Amino acid sequence: MKILHDQQVDEMVKTIQNHATLHGHKPISPRVIRAIRQVQRHKFVEISPYGDHPVSIGYSQTISQPFIVAYMTEMLEIQPSHKVLEIGMGSGYQAAVLSELAHEIYTVERIPELAQRTKQLFETLEDYESIKIKIGNGIEGWKEHAPYDRIIVTATAQELVPPQLLIDQLIEGGKMIMPIRKSAGNEELVLITKTGKTYTIKSLIGVRFVPLVSD
Repeated sequence: MKILHDQQVDEMVKTIQNHATLHGHKPISPRVIRAIRQVQRHKFVEISPYGDHPVSIGYSQTISQPFIVAYMTEMLEIQPSHKVLEIGMGSGYQAAVLSELAHEIYTVERIPELAQRTKQLFETLEDYESIKIKIGNGIEGWKEHAPYDRIIVTATAQELVPPQLLIDQLIEGGKMIMPIRKSAGNEELVLITKTGKTYTIKSLIGVRFVPLVSD
């Protein structure tokens, strides 16, 4: 079984790097790849865990394909001292990958049943004590623990601009990555850097995520 698992992980990493090349990006860094290898994806998704596609995790939510997880993590340039906020915990896989790279992970999930299921999963696994979970409206962030060095949003903002409440919770020079719906109706990942009272936005790649809901 271990040999099969190792082969699946090797194939997943190869596919991740192939996608990076196809998008005109340099290879995903060894540090992020190591984090991807450290987290046993099959613990977080039962169906086709190492496949090159998103997978349903129930409650009308999905887990992103491995490349998107690696790419979003890579673009944030996370350092060991960083405090990271994740909006949309879902299965917990992205948070687990982040925890391999950063000092503190805070994650918000709006669906109570999904949050409870993932919380119970983390309790059965080792080395995820650094992940703190909140059930709530992701658009509001988690102000009590702000400011954050990095924010990652795993659902598409329905407005044409990023949520100001999340930008306010970044440190000066902090970065946030998230999908945003464009005026033409398509979605793209953007990298936002806070600069004083404003911010800059860099367009990255086209994507498709579940919507970021403000209930």
